[in-house]
Amino acid sequence: MDATLSYDPDVLPGVSPEVDVPHSDVLFREGQTLGGHVTYTPRLIAMDVNGHLRTLRQEGCLYDPGGDISAVTWDGSLMIHKESPPAKNSFLEDLDNLETLAVADVNSSQPGYSGLGGVASATSQVSPIQKDYKLEGSVKVWSDFLRIHLHPRTVSVIHQYNHDGEANRLRAFDQGEALLQGLLLEELEDKLHFFAEECDYLQGFQVLCDISDGFSGLGSKVTEMLQDSYSGKGILTWGLSPVSYSNSTPVKELCHQLNCTVGTVHLARNSSFFCPLSLRGSLSRKHSSPTTFPLLTYDPSLWYHSSAVLALALDALTLPYRMRNNSTPMHQVAETLAVSGRKVVAAYGAIPFPMMHGASLFDALSSCTDALPWKPLSTCPEATDGRCYGQLVTLKGFEGQRLTSSPAPGCIPPSPLHSGEDVLASYISSFYPSCPLALQLASAPSRLSPPFPQIFSESLDARGFLHSQQPPPNTAAPLVSSAPVLTSLQSGPALGSWLTELHRGVSALDLRRLAPSYLSEISEYQETLEQLRVLAQCYRDDSSGAMCSSEDDDD
Repeated sequence: MDATLSYDPDVLPGVSPEVDVPHSDVLFREGQTLGGHVTYTPRLIAMDVNGHLRTLRQEGCLYDPGGDISAVTWDGSLMIHKESPPAKNSFLEDLDNLETLAVADVNSSQPGYSGLGGVASATSQVSPIQKDYKLEGSVKVWSDFLRIHLHPRTVSVIHQYNHDGEANRLRAFDQGEALLQGLLLEELEDKLHFFAEECDYLQGFQVLCDISDGFSGLGSKVTEMLQDSYSGKGILTWGLSPVSYSNSTPVKELCHQLNCTVGTVHLARNSSFFCPLSLRGSLSRKHSSPTTFPLLTYDPSLWYHSSAVLALALDALTLPYRMRNNSTPMHQVAETLAVSGRKVVAAYGAIPFPMMHGASLFDALSSCTDALPWKPLSTCPEATDGRCYGQLVTLKGFEGQRLTSSPAPGCIPPSPLHSGEDVLASYISSFYPSCPLALQLASAPSRLSPPFPQIFSESLDARGFLHSQQPPPNTAAPLVSSAPVLTSLQSGPALGSWLTELHRGVSALDLRRLAPSYLSEISEYQETLEQLRVLAQCYRDDSSGAMCSSEDDDD
């Protein structure tokens, strides 16, 4: 997912002074290639199955000495088998060409050099790619739109399971749980220690995990290991689920539902907090419409589109513990929301936030007085009665816009609010009058460099703001290169109803319809269901008779 959001190769990733830059041990690590060039690679460990790398080399190429197999000395007969790699799409081809030109320019003239994410950048003629790529028909996996280079220790391939075909698929929670042992466990521990030991200050870990297949089980064991080995550090887990699958069947949908439910229980237990992220209308098997956004024209059936939307949301949701100043550590973010055993939180987002170019935040919020502008990102409907135990709201990307309304000369100011925090807090409190609220504002937007899909409404300008004036007819829509985003993380009674519905749905499943190897122990499954029921009761609000009656009916 993170690969969808790209950075300007001419500067460090922290393009804003507000957000920490890579060499501050937050997101990126600084290194040096064998050619002596400084480069930055994500502090990331990625575990995936066969077939997801496609044209991407597992060990990367930043630290490749450039050896040739023909240079190997061998006295006996030698047979070389060559297999043609999958064809690269137009974006990856352009990226290769740009990097080759930049490195050649640096080697020949040695000007000031900065290498970021594999797109080497000299101070001379080479410029970043700025094209509108139409990759909807060529993107099959995340590596097809990866803009950055990865560290050689980043990728771990699970060779027992495949990405394509029906055979050897990582379908079930139990299969994923059983993976983390032996060599795979040793490899993960080695990589964790490598990245953790070079940090000046380790906040914690951010875990992104597909909870609809066997990765829910693998993620559960990973978070359990992190909890045992790094006690006291924040473990913030985001459980991802696609809107739909191709070639799906009722049995497969049943498996997806069961994986999501069991994964929610285990990941919540092992994490500081767990937040499901999906544009599905519901995690149940019932057909429901995907989440829609007024200013987006994305195709929910394309993972390339849905992952881009969630990546844009995640960039704002994670902002509080990535700030240079006034940063909130991961464990404090979790403690703000996950209170009294309520370790599942729900996410909501206005993507993009409807703010008109030249207007103010006060004006934008004043146009949304009937309903909050954000939509569910966790398949959990938002409470309509203003009840909430805790909320963390983030606004990102209002660069160049006013936050408070400016009165006309000689007129009384329309509002006594003097800062963006005041304006936003007053607005949120009008919907949640008694909810504890934490706010985070950052003016810098998310940079949507190619190949981020152009899924935006024509009513937006290049910076993601609404046009103040209607563009002339037959004017080509500009490439949207950034966007303001408003997000919310919430803990409230609505999650109790949501978890209760998950419990009710899986309790009615007939497990005999699944493969015998899906769940190794029925008794363990029944224990998980009981844990889910107890987790739902943590969100009980005794001030609401309706909530209590539904819980009592369940009991």
